[in-house]
Amino acid sequence: MEYEVVHTDDVPMTDLSESDEVPPDLRIRALDEVLGADDVHLKLWYFDPGEEIRYHAHAEQEELYYVLEGEFSLKLGRSGDEEYVEAGPGTFWIAKPEIGHGHRNVGDEEGVVLAIGAPAVEDPGLDPHGLDAEDG
Repeated sequence: MEYEVVHTDDVPMTDLSESDEVPPDLRIRALDEVLGADDVHLKLWYFDPGEEIRYHAHAEQEELYYVLEGEFSLKLGRSGDEEYVEAGPGTFWIAKPEIGHGHRNVGDEEGVVLAIGAPAVEDPGLDPHGLDAEDG
């Protein structure tokens, strides 16, 4: 099929704490899988207060984020040159390949972040402190 339409409530929630292979222990809705996306990863991430995606980078994938609900503290930038930015609903940010990024729900309510990553490749998180700034 050339198109697909789905409501968020119809996308199964996956609890990553039940998998030893996929940190962090958050809940996600894998929109890309339900929609049959080939070239982009598309996930809704659900954060309880205090939960986070730790500071990391990717070798190939560019990631775009959008806060739907909640208050987040973002850690962005190359190792040694990181910045902290506060982000609430309506905030976008992007992390290019080899650029460190992470975010924590600093609010008192559940937070929800839409994450879009391309290209859709297996690109496990790298330690940004181990990347040479000259490589970017």
